[in-house]
Amino acid sequence: MFSSKKNILQVVALLKAYDIKHIVLSPGSRNAPLIETICGEAYFKTYSIVDERSAAFFALGLIQKRSTAVAICCTSGSALTNYAPAVSEAFYQKLPLVVISADRPPAWIGQMDGQTIPQRGFFGSLVRKSIQLPEIHQQEDEWFCNRLINEALTASTYRGLGPVHINIPISEPLFDFSVQDLPKARRIESIKLSTPTLSEDFGKLWTGATKRMLLFGQMPPAKRTQEYAELLAKESGCLVLKEHLSNISTALAIANFDAILAEATEEEQRNLAPDFLITMGGHIVSKRIKQFLRKHPPRIHCNVCDDGQIVDLFQCLSHTLETDDIASFLQKLYLIENPTRPQTKYFAQLWQEASTRVKKNIADGFSPLQALSCFAQHLPPNAAVQVANSSSVRNLQHFSLAASNLVYCNRGVSGIEGSLSTALGYASQCSDLCFLVIGDLSFFYDLNALFTSYLQNNFRILLINNGGGGIFNSIEGLENTQSLEQYIVARHSNTAKDIALAAGLTYLSANDNVQLEQNMRSFVSPSHQKAVLLEVVLKK
Repeated sequence: MFSSKKNILQVVALLKAYDIKHIVLSPGSRNAPLIETICGEAYFKTYSIVDERSAAFFALGLIQKRSTAVAICCTSGSALTNYAPAVSEAFYQKLPLVVISADRPPAWIGQMDGQTIPQRGFFGSLVRKSIQLPEIHQQEDEWFCNRLINEALTASTYRGLGPVHINIPISEPLFDFSVQDLPKARRIESIKLSTPTLSEDFGKLWTGATKRMLLFGQMPPAKRTQEYAELLAKESGCLVLKEHLSNISTALAIANFDAILAEATEEEQRNLAPDFLITMGGHIVSKRIKQFLRKHPPRIHCNVCDDGQIVDLFQCLSHTLETDDIASFLQKLYLIENPTRPQTKYFAQLWQEASTRVKKNIADGFSPLQALSCFAQHLPPNAAVQVANSSSVRNLQHFSLAASNLVYCNRGVSGIEGSLSTALGYASQCSDLCFLVIGDLSFFYDLNALFTSYLQNNFRILLINNGGGGIFNSIEGLENTQSLEQYIVARHSNTAKDIALAAGLTYLSANDNVQLEQNMRSFVSPSHQKAVLLEVVLKK
């Protein structure tokens, strides 16, 4: 049986119509009619997570793995505010997160009624669409409600991806579950006919350039995109740069460009600078490549994106190309000129030579880099890697991974919160092993994620515990601040053993390289019956 509230019935019926199957629910009384109606429809796959902040990040992991929209649902009041970090991450990572919040009727907002805040439009510019539904009393209300929900759900995936917010005022009585069937709610179809086309002028600019660079940011895996990137590198002489988060696994792409630029002289940097740059995907981790391209701007910079927004990261943007089909765009580039003139290949060869010269042995002693070097050497094929922000995502870039290892990170806003929850959501949808590489502050920040019912034996946590935010010790200028250790590094002496055991994990630790090597072998083994945490305890 379903709620008698017609606005709730419209929401749930349209979630089903839009094939939004996975919904993460957090408990409450105001959203109880929503929960009961969702759980009463066998189509939905539901998850119960009490902490709304953790629940929302868990949903991001579901989206990353399933490549489909996921909904979250909470009660009224401060519950909604806990979604904010994940909503902002979803907005900048372009993940279709559907936020559904129950609310008091508008008449009671600001009247000192319990569990009440102004929820309408709460997320402001951090969502692609925000709507407040009417309570339905007549036929026109139902039409209006249906239209608004269609607008929101369409906005989550049309001309780009991103979060949307549906706020639902619900008057008492709340608990009338007398409706036997969901309504046949109207879904308004949005059809996009455009395909990427390249003008003749753009083609001439491309074929006339001799120092051509393709730079991939954070992306989900895409086989055709990788194939055409490889063809452009192999046969057209294009330089392809990638990070782990690009999930472009061709051996012809250069991944150690940050290290190359760190060692390059000023003259070498001028020679390495492109004259035609094409960027694709989301955020780029490397600060050094950003500084390099701002200092040595290409004559032409084309950013390929799915929403047509102007993103001038390197302060030299000349073209924005709107498409959600990057592979077809790369195919057209390839077909413009194949093969290119031989002399255009010298630029990629210059980078390849620099790549082979760059220092390889960066891991020294018992350190975070040595821990990640050991991890990369033992990482099984086909395993997914979730990596937390700050030092973890930067340090992992120093080491090669297998082509079958997909890598994810909450790089939209690059916050340290929610990495554990996101990884847990991703792992819940996997049969292969899923690893999380995380620092101590990020781990302890998100501990509630461990106390859910979704810990599986395929989940592995590599915790690099150096007793604080070690990255701040490497930032020039901070070494002279009196507040560094206590307030910026946030120095501590906590370890994760008791927490891991309380959460039901198998706990391993390493205090030196011998223990690291021994326990890493056990850590990566698929034979464990429980999730495993390996804590690398470094000197504070």
